[in-house]
Amino acid sequence: MANIVFNVALGRLAYYASLPAANDALIMVPLESSGLVADSTMRDYDTLSDLLAGASNEQTTVGRKTLASVSVTINDTNDRVDIDAADVTWTSPTGNAIGALVICYDPDTTTGTDADLIPLTKHDLTWTPDGNNFALTIADFFRASSAA
Repeated sequence: MANIVFNVALGRLAYYASLPAANDALIMVPLESSGLVADSTMRDYDTLSDLLAGASNEQTTVGRKTLASVSVTINDTNDRVDIDAADVTWTSPTGNAIGALVICYDPDTTTGTDADLIPLTKHDLTWTPDGNNFALTIADFFRASSAA
């Protein structure tokens, strides 16, 4: 589950996760643990470009991942929306320690830059890539519910 939802994504997550455009995707971006800014600062970034222009650094050795099998489910029993994706695996990853993963909405995977990617959620993760395969289990990376 998400540790923070970026202010720019509040109220839009289910829409973005439904992947409404022809060439859009959700992209998972690993961030190095060193220099990671506080959640109170990070949540104010409106694009991935803004986020990476700050003190936080992308961990580029393991690389970004495009989320597959993204689903948005209306859960009437629990009065919420559940957003899920397939698990992610890195094969033989190496590089600097990772402190968080950010899931971004890319409105057009065929063009654009990090300035087009909208950060949706941030997930804390303590992981030092050591060359061993790493599987990240994703179980409802985000849930939205109404206040009673």
